Amino acid sequence: MELDKDLRARQEARNLAAQAGEAARVLAGWEQAQLDEAVRAVSEAGLAHARELAELACAETGFGNVPDKIKKNEFAAGRVYEAIRDQQAVGILREDRARQVVDVGVPVGVIAAIVPSTNPTSTVLYKAMIALKAGSAVVFSPHPGARQCTLRAVELAAEAARKAGCPAGTLSALREPTMDAVGELMRAEPVRLILATGGGAMVRAAYSSGKPAIGVGAGNGPAYIHHSADLRQAVADIVASKTFDNGTVCASEQSVVVEASMEKAVREEMARQGCWFLDTEQARRLAAFLFRPNGTINPAAVGRAAPELARQAGLTGVPDTAKVLVAREDEAGPTHPYSREKLCPVLAFYVEADEAHILQRSIEILRHEGSGHTYALHARDEAVVRRFGLQVPVSRFLVNTPAALGGIGATTGLFPALTLGCGAVGGSSSSNNIGPLDLVNLRRIAWGHRPAGPGHTTGEQPPVSDELVDRLAARILEKLNRQ
Repeated sequence: MELDKDLRARQEARNLAAQAGEAARVLAGWEQAQLDEAVRAVSEAGLAHARELAELACAETGFGNVPDKIKKNEFAAGRVYEAIRDQQAVGILREDRARQVVDVGVPVGVIAAIVPSTNPTSTVLYKAMIALKAGSAVVFSPHPGARQCTLRAVELAAEAARKAGCPAGTLSALREPTMDAVGELMRAEPVRLILATGGGAMVRAAYSSGKPAIGVGAGNGPAYIHHSADLRQAVADIVASKTFDNGTVCASEQSVVVEASMEKAVREEMARQGCWFLDTEQARRLAAFLFRPNGTINPAAVGRAAPELARQAGLTGVPDTAKVLVAREDEAGPTHPYSREKLCPVLAFYVEADEAHILQRSIEILRHEGSGHTYALHARDEAVVRRFGLQVPVSRFLVNTPAALGGIGATTGLFPALTLGCGAVGGSSSSNNIGPLDLVNLRRIAWGHRPAGPGHTTGEQPPVSDELVDRLAARILEKLNRQ
């Protein structure tokens, strides 16, 4: 009997989850060195095919541009690999001899990984590597609008992992990612964790699945240019960030906030560096194009260059040399479209009376959308950095760097990642830049060394010797290898 598309897709999700479960049982017995070989193989495959995957992604989605998508793929396959190469994620992680506690990293098993259309190939490479490093199998769920390029990325990663000795089903993907199929995958019994990068509805579905989930909230980060900043460099950083892959990185700036005394200088510098300030009618027309009547962003606007946005919105007078479109805004909320996340080279521009009002406005913007994600401050005054850093509700507070690149750890010391947790304030279970250690459970082995309480007569036990801890660690590794 031929199943219809939805039934076929749901059955595929169950089959892939079951196969991944078998693979995960094999990987659970591998030592870190074996897993590392698979991670290295995926890294090499990603680097070798970075251009091919970038071209496929741009051709299928229309989002962003090929040169920056190549850089994203190289960041995922190369920079992330460098960061995790020497990490220990499974087996003995730490031994606290003073407290007599040993931490053991234990793979979670099968991970369901949701892939966004804005980063459809780099996310696959990144999630495949951090999951393999942590000893887990992955079933990917592509975005329907980026299905083919995502499937190609999974195919390349899976083949590399297979050649490194990984069992069948270690890395796989839904070929028909319907909503029913994605739901079936997230609820499948073998799935132990959901790693969700995507739109708000998908992330909410992940958290509602009944399974542990790591999801991310919307980005909507303001950028404050303080009077102590190197103005030319601050604007250069913002423009570079907002135009990187045509604004599709969720950590990129969504608004610029300045004091009234700085407005003229900032506007002039932004104009010099390719920002086009919209008049009232242009801003109205562009907003109508950016957001649909139900409030969601128009896919036709995502990842398009500024001149193309202007043409599609019917704006006249915008030069083809424009890099970023800028609209004046004065409040944040549902009736102020420019106060929202805009996944394209469009910025809101706020002018406030003083620093206290800038702090208030920044928090207001983030509470409307983007709480827990990212904030950018350009300043040479360390006092303002500390003052804002202690109060702005974000997980990544970036100083003097392009936010799109600083947030993912490309230009900062943050862990390099393409899934950026927003913490409890942003509706996420983690505030980390997600890495392998977020994908393992800890088994803690602890010796008793204190009296149990009143009436206990045995007294404190003698300290555990280093030799005993070493013997125990060897036994644990031996047992893991037999599983």
